[in-house]
Amino acid sequence: MTRPTDPVETTPEEGPATSGDDALADAGLPQDPGAEGGSEPAPQRGRGGLTHRLYNGEAGLDVVGRSKLIYRITAVVLLLCLLAMVFRGFNFGIDFAGGNSFRLPGTAEQLQDARAAAEEAGAQVASAQVVGGNELLIRTEQLANADERAVVEALADTVGIAPNEVSPESVSAEWGSDITDQALVALAVFLVAVVLFLAVRFQPKMAIGAMAALLHDILVTAGIYALVGFEVTPSTVIGFLTILGFSLYDTVVVFDKVDENVKDLEKSARMTWGEAANLAVNQTLMRSINTSVIALLPVAGLLFVGAGLLGVGTLKDLALVLFVGLAAGTYSSIFLATPIVADLKEREPEMVALRRRVLARRASVARTGGAPAGPVASARRRRPAGAVAVAELPETVDADVVVESPATVRPETLRGATAAPRPGARPQRPGGQNRPAGKRRR
Repeated sequence: MTRPTDPVETTPEEGPATSGDDALADAGLPQDPGAEGGSEPAPQRGRGGLTHRLYNGEAGLDVVGRSKLIYRITAVVLLLCLLAMVFRGFNFGIDFAGGNSFRLPGTAEQLQDARAAAEEAGAQVASAQVVGGNELLIRTEQLANADERAVVEALADTVGIAPNEVSPESVSAEWGSDITDQALVALAVFLVAVVLFLAVRFQPKMAIGAMAALLHDILVTAGIYALVGFEVTPSTVIGFLTILGFSLYDTVVVFDKVDENVKDLEKSARMTWGEAANLAVNQTLMRSINTSVIALLPVAGLLFVGAGLLGVGTLKDLALVLFVGLAAGTYSSIFLATPIVADLKEREPEMVALRRRVLARRASVARTGGAPAGPVASARRRRPAGAVAVAELPETVDADVVVESPATVRPETLRGATAAPRPGARPQRPGGQNRPAGKRRR
């Protein structure tokens, strides 16, 4: 008998089981519901939240099943972006609209004075900013030669430098038109190459889903850019081409997992095509989020710190395009591309037949009182100390099996077999036959 102050010893059988369940709890795995202490599973130690489920592919987001709601939300966002592009329009820079630019040495304190001097000289200033910390850049509309000289003299007098230290430059609108044409050609070649790759590597319907996602990214980025009112520069075009590559990369990763899940799906009939695609989205969800966050962090620093706090205006156009495009690409690769492909595939006759077989199989399992096969929570069972594991037999046997009792079982006599002799007895020939008469062996 132990006193209350005596430590209670733990039996050897209890120790490994308890430590094993603690390890399961530390890993975030569900514990055995048949363990001691009731039929309810032991609560996990704060690791069953959304973050844990995301990392283990157990978020359970029904992306494909709620595709109609996703389409409605996406349609509203695209409509707002189109209205912004139509009614607000784009603020094309000097490289696209044509105009003049003036570079001169100066500081940030002299920027407003230089801008006011150019406007007093008769120029319509499009933008004025500090470049490199010790240089001013003034951009105006297209000017004649006389007006250009007047602006140069006004800027030199305001800043206190010689007129030859001001560097004027005239940009024709044709140069911006050439840039636009080259960008459109590059975009067309890129899209054709993407369609061919996806159609050959995966299937044509995945190419359709990827093109829809790319179109979504372009419209959303262009709409927000028009709404903010940043100037459209060659850096903006470069940013557009960059986000298309990122969006396609993320979409291809999801499609590769979808292609792996739907392989030999018609033979097993364990799930529908849409369910397999939705499973792939959940399996790659955390990877897509990690990739997007890592890509957005430096771009956010470039946009909010560089352009917002430090006032480096030459970076804000590229940073805005990248930030919006990366975020839109993440959304489209997860919530748009795969549901579109799943909806197109579910309309095929083979997939319709597969859905019927899967539903019929589940209905049959439900009628027999079984449950569909699912993930096993824990393969190890804990039993009390000193207990003996006993196999549980079913009460009824569905198959045609003859069950014999020990009394009805008779040893089967094998022809040609020799029984082991009793100790000290002479071995007998099979069948009780004696050695034939003949000459004895010496």
